[in-house]
Amino acid sequence: MSDQPQPQQPNQGWAPREPQGAAEPAAPQPGSPGPGVPEPGGKKPKRPRRTGWRRLIPTWRMVLGTFMIGVLLLIGLFYLGYSMVNIPPANALATKQSNVYLYADGSQLARDGEINRENVSLAQVSKDAQHAVLAAEDRDFYSESAIDPKAMLRAGWNTATGKGKQSGSTITQQYVKNYYLEQEQTVTRKVKEFFISIKLDRTQSKDRILEGYLNTSYFGRNAYGIQAAAQAYYGRDAADLDPARAAYLAALVNAPSEYDVVAHPENKAPALARWNYVLDGMVKKGWLTEAERTGLKFPMPKEQTASTGMSGQRGYIVTAIKDYLTKNKIVTADELEAGGYRITTTLQKSKQDAFVKAVNDKVMAKLDKKNNKVDNYVRAGGASVDPKTGKVVAMYGGIDYVKQYTNGATRGDFQVGSTFKPFVFASAVQNHSETQDRQVITPNTYYDGTNKRPVQGWSGGAYAPENEDQTSYGNVTVRTATDKSVNAVYAQMAVDVGPEKVKQTAISLGIPSSTPDLTATPSIALGVNTASVLDMAEAYATLANHGKHGVYTMIDSITKDGKDVVELPKDTNSQAISREAADTTTSILQSVVDNGTATAAQGAGRPAAGKTGTAEEDKAAWFAGYTPDLATVVSVMGQDPVTAKHKSLYGAMGLQRVNGGGPPAEIWAQYTKAALKGKPATDFDLQLQPGAEVTQPPPATGTPQQPGTGGQDNGGTTTTGGQGDQGQTQGQDNGGTTDGGTNTTGGTANGGTTGDPTTGGTTSDGGTTTGGTTGDPTDGGATGGTDAGGTDGGTTGTDTGGATTGGPAGPGLTRRQ
Repeated sequence: MSDQPQPQQPNQGWAPREPQGAAEPAAPQPGSPGPGVPEPGGKKPKRPRRTGWRRLIPTWRMVLGTFMIGVLLLIGLFYLGYSMVNIPPANALATKQSNVYLYADGSQLARDGEINRENVSLAQVSKDAQHAVLAAEDRDFYSESAIDPKAMLRAGWNTATGKGKQSGSTITQQYVKNYYLEQEQTVTRKVKEFFISIKLDRTQSKDRILEGYLNTSYFGRNAYGIQAAAQAYYGRDAADLDPARAAYLAALVNAPSEYDVVAHPENKAPALARWNYVLDGMVKKGWLTEAERTGLKFPMPKEQTASTGMSGQRGYIVTAIKDYLTKNKIVTADELEAGGYRITTTLQKSKQDAFVKAVNDKVMAKLDKKNNKVDNYVRAGGASVDPKTGKVVAMYGGIDYVKQYTNGATRGDFQVGSTFKPFVFASAVQNHSETQDRQVITPNTYYDGTNKRPVQGWSGGAYAPENEDQTSYGNVTVRTATDKSVNAVYAQMAVDVGPEKVKQTAISLGIPSSTPDLTATPSIALGVNTASVLDMAEAYATLANHGKHGVYTMIDSITKDGKDVVELPKDTNSQAISREAADTTTSILQSVVDNGTATAAQGAGRPAAGKTGTAEEDKAAWFAGYTPDLATVVSVMGQDPVTAKHKSLYGAMGLQRVNGGGPPAEIWAQYTKAALKGKPATDFDLQLQPGAEVTQPPPATGTPQQPGTGGQDNGGTTTTGGQGDQGQTQGQDNGGTTDGGTNTTGGTANGGTTGDPTTGGTTSDGGTTTGGTTGDPTDGGATGGTDAGGTDGGTTGTDTGGATTGGPAGPGLTRRQ
């Protein structure tokens, strides 16, 4: 043991206790560690707990941890999906089924579904065509990945915010959808598309994917793939496509049905806009120079594009039915393309055959295309509807679907002409309208039919329409103006009724509100709008059905894969206009057939009502007519087969002019007679508007014409021992007879007597006239009308039998019918 003192060891295992009730620790001495600083020995004190609102805010550790967990979860889900989703075999489109179309009796009308496709290698597609498709669908295809998250988010946002349903898919994704997957819009399909696209991008080259996309895309006209489309629209191979044609085919991929400018001429504007978009994209990417772009003109596709399986009327009908199904959201276009549908139509084979025969007999057989150039322009369209059911029982689309692709029954680019006039009169009766001088408009109301007469009461600017052939008719009744299709009368009537009301009546009858040029102006009466033949047939069927409107239908039933029944829209009949309005319109349209421009329709051999119409410059001639059992509209149109421009029909079929009372009415008569053969003829059961058969007073003489009234008519004749005015029954127009009897409008006319309008009755050769006094019309007196040109054994006289009482001068008088 050393005597040296040992160093003092630290306490081990014990320490002096704090005294009970000891005071709080003293404040740290200078130089001592503060709170949170490790004390000697390395032990860190606990962090003070957060209190109050600070507890609600996650710490940065919590945020970071959550983010890392989320990233790991997404990575895990991605690898899970990538491992679970495999590239499947080709979808059912490769072995696509046919759709079968049947007549109403169950006999087969047509069968489609044979895929029109010819696969080609990428080397067999011109560079211009490749670049056009890339410019239209995916300009960064070669530099981007298989998916484009930004585009997907942008498309989702635009769809969610109401900017239209958009696709954010790359070409790879579209190819996957076309070739490997079904077309349904589901989350599952989109997830599969996502993973398959990534795998495909890793296993196949960009060229191979583009080649597959070009061979599977649908371009319309039953053409699948760029090669079939090049042949279908331009009759050339895909290797020979130039920038202009390639850009149009690329534009079609976005909306094949809408952008086919031959099938839908009315959609040329949006198609042209899409074509320009593609070309601008090619310039932007350097695939086309500005100089080349500037010199390009829109390349109009050809018409003869359908397969022989769609020849004759079959192609027109099938196309119309597909449009009907998709428009009414019964079946989608993608579902139709998948096939497997059995569609029973409302078309009746016997009536369909009768329609074709009537057109062939009255038009096609009379064409001399070799020696008469204008005969090459002739087109025809027709539609026939059962007015009681709204079913389309026959439709004529053209001479042959493989020769003339555009459906003459459904196209909407030719003016309907005077076939629109009955809607103006129906609106007048429906709305209890009056002329400018406050007379209720009825079949016997008088109007001024003077050529180029300015309409009165219209604040939208001067409007003075021409009558056909510049003919002035003077004062005519509404019935006579309808017989002779007088534009001056109906333009004024449209103003009297109100153009907006006329437009609404037409829409209620069945004319689509979206019809081009269906504007609320006086010109609406002249039929400047371009409703289709089928639309007009629906509207006239409403008149035939006493004003009760049912939307036309072309489908009786549909089944899928022979068992699943597809639900069809329920019938929605409504009283579009009053029965009196419809039936009174029918009564004046009967007169058109009996006495007016449509006497050829009498060939049907049964009671009929109808109206002729002619488009501007005779580019189309119409007849719209009906019996109590059948409403049918026929149009003969002129169109250049090369440029697709509308052409006048002057000289066609060896005729000086082709108007509605000619070939269209003749077709109507032959078809209607055959279609209703064996069915007993029935008369119209009409309920006319109050006063429809009441003769209205003739106009005043020597007083200023009021708006909406007519002037003097110098064309009538009066003959001894017979009825005046061309032998027609003028008692209805004039309020009495002139056959040596009593003239109820003011006196007794005896064999063409002459009265002095200033004295009220003197004698002339042939007899006396009594009671023809003349008074001040403003004081309720009577005034005599004049009818120059009356004869009685060579003696010309003045008939002063007209009278107007209790008000301003009445509408104009005519002795012509």
